[in-house]
Amino acid sequence: MKYRLLIVDDETDSRDALAELAGRWGYEVQTAADGTEALRRAIEWHPDVILTDLVMPNMDGLWLLRALRAELPDCPVVLLTGRGTVQTAVQAIKEGAYDFIEKPLEISRLRVVLDRALEKKETMREVQLLRRRLAALAPGTDMIGSGPAMQRVFELVKKVAPANASVVLTGESGTGKEVVARAVHSLSLRKDKAFVALNCGAIPATLIESELFGYERGAFTGADQRRLGNFELAHGGTLFLDEIGELPIEMQGKFLRVLEERKVRRLGGKSEVEVDVRVLCATNRDLKEEIKRGRFREDLYFRLHVFTIHLPPLKERREDVPLLVQHFIEKFNGETGKHVQGVTPGAMNVLQGYAWPGNIRELRNTVERAMILTDGDVIDEEHLPPDMRPSRPEAAMLRVPLGIQLREVEKEYILSSLQRNGGNKARTAELLGISEKTLYNKLNRYAAIARDRVGEGTPVADEPPAAPAGAVAKS
Repeated sequence: MKYRLLIVDDETDSRDALAELAGRWGYEVQTAADGTEALRRAIEWHPDVILTDLVMPNMDGLWLLRALRAELPDCPVVLLTGRGTVQTAVQAIKEGAYDFIEKPLEISRLRVVLDRALEKKETMREVQLLRRRLAALAPGTDMIGSGPAMQRVFELVKKVAPANASVVLTGESGTGKEVVARAVHSLSLRKDKAFVALNCGAIPATLIESELFGYERGAFTGADQRRLGNFELAHGGTLFLDEIGELPIEMQGKFLRVLEERKVRRLGGKSEVEVDVRVLCATNRDLKEEIKRGRFREDLYFRLHVFTIHLPPLKERREDVPLLVQHFIEKFNGETGKHVQGVTPGAMNVLQGYAWPGNIRELRNTVERAMILTDGDVIDEEHLPPDMRPSRPEAAMLRVPLGIQLREVEKEYILSSLQRNGGNKARTAELLGISEKTLYNKLNRYAAIARDRVGEGTPVADEPPAAPAGAVAKS
């Protein structure tokens, strides 16, 4: 599908020349002579990008920009300006214009700016799509994921939530086990009662018993008043114990007794208190292996493992990265007052290609860092951690074996450069120091040779494809 470009200029010759040029680049073009006509055409035609002169009689480009903010807020506007109106163009950027280009025009810059404006529009479209998908996911919970791995988790959560059974959540650190535990609680009959979380690995062994069971006044030095333990605090609700494998072996027997008898005795107490608590546990350890090593009680293992839900690492659910990124952007926008809209396609490619050893926790921190660095409304590759980004083109190396023919070296270099520039042919040609037509001809020749090798023999095209270079295909 061709992208739509609306060109607005009161000078007929300039307007027609721009229209002819954009048509050769593959755009579907309409033109207008002033702001009033342009606004009418924009509302009726819905262009993908608008290129407008800043200074025009009657309604100028700045008036048009302000009118479009109300009518078509997602349509990027690029301004054409003379040297004497640069200050006005800068003001227009503050009011929402995408960019401005000074006259006389540099054709290569014009094409790059239009490509990037389209890229931003695609980013905004993806943002809207992600927001709708987020709203439809696991209502009433913070669980996020649309791929098959998380869909299986969703189904298990829905099935086990209404029951009263213990659940063990397994998975690597940072995969969101507490989020899933809260989802089980919020979808259960206990949702109106307390959800109490305790990280067994963060509590010293000498304090874990008082944290779980509480203590009476005078139970030990410093116990100047009664304190309820987590079991009592979670009465009627859910107790979530993270890193259950870290629970000291001497505490595991007492813990098992509470699970079976549903009664706790505070430290220093003389009587037992009945508790009604559903226990959810999480671990990134292999508890069966811990049993073999004598670090986890087998009877406690079987008491807890009524139902198990395994959370996959983020590298196995890369399709969920865009949803998670948008979720964190919305979260940090609310906390910081920023208005970041989304992530550029290049940055998203980096995020989806990364291995994420720290899983969702690392992704969350990465988005938070990027939002601190960006001054605009989108996150770009430059805002991501240096060790996550691919090497810069000037630092890249192309290795070729000795004895390879020179034309094959050239082919490998061109294809590698194109890949490093995300398929953007205009940017690749500029970096290689050749014209776009030369680049297209070489690419078409490579394709023809490949077709001939499999017997197709399709003729080589002399002209570049219709789609604008570097633009993202519409869906």
